[in-house]
Amino acid sequence: MRDLRILFMGTPEFAKTILDHVINEDYNVVGVVTAPDKPAGRGRKIHESHVKGYAVKKGLKVLQPTNLKSEEFSEQLNELDPNVIIVVAFRMLPKQVWQYPEYGTFNLHASLLPQYRGAAPIHWAIINGETTTGVSTFFIDEKIDTGEMILQKEITITPDETVGELHDKLMNLGCSTVTETLKLISEDTVTTTPQPQNITLKTAYKLNNDNTRVDWSLPVNEVYNKIRGLNPFPVAYTILHQDNEELRMKLYKVRMQQEEHSKSPGTINIEDSTLKIAAKDGFILVEELQLPGKRKMAIKDLLNGFSFKEDSYVV
Repeated sequence: MRDLRILFMGTPEFAKTILDHVINEDYNVVGVVTAPDKPAGRGRKIHESHVKGYAVKKGLKVLQPTNLKSEEFSEQLNELDPNVIIVVAFRMLPKQVWQYPEYGTFNLHASLLPQYRGAAPIHWAIINGETTTGVSTFFIDEKIDTGEMILQKEITITPDETVGELHDKLMNLGCSTVTETLKLISEDTVTTTPQPQNITLKTAYKLNNDNTRVDWSLPVNEVYNKIRGLNPFPVAYTILHQDNEELRMKLYKVRMQQEEHSKSPGTINIEDSTLKIAAKDGFILVEELQLPGKRKMAIKDLLNGFSFKEDSYVV
């Protein structure tokens, strides 16, 4: 058995949960690398990552380099002298870093590679209407998410699952996958598989203001998938046109109603305290939303103090 000295790299809650599982399985984590603290929120208070908060409580050595190629970080790496690095939801590593450990640097990615390489694999799997996804561990190489695979595990995506729900399922699946990968490395029994080439790939593009906006001219099932694929973060939005104003409306919990109709995309109807928005071949029934300056609310509560006009619509 190899004696592993693990350096863990990650930032969000997803990574923190994986780190916690590694610690609880009694692996030797010699240090943690995470994002630098930064101001966040309206008060611009200094915010530390989920991984840092956990690592500090556990008394782990925490590094927060701004430049992974710097001489200072190189010296810190030499001092910790890890023989394996785990990367979960972190940034791209320079070659001198991922090549450093004797037993390699591996990444946990929340998709069945080679599909959904990129920044937001959990979101895009739901947005694109996939029925299965999973997690993969692979040794890092020069490109993003292209290295030889170690383990893959698959799960089902249910028809009404949100990205928040799928995130938690994959996070838990990732815990066991990472520790199984560590076991293979410690026993020197790893066998890797090159990622398939020459197949049509779907990419997990970074989410932005353009690709999180709802297009009501699309089939209603595609609109529904987009909204649940962005709930509860970063949240799908649409622009409400009412009384010569444009209001950014965030859409959280919704249902889908498939039926033929003649209404224009984005048409709003209020029926029995229900907000219905027309898409192609059906309607989105909004159960929870947020208007500017207001908290997230159930539609029935919102309608107690806000009225949608007859000529209002969304785009």
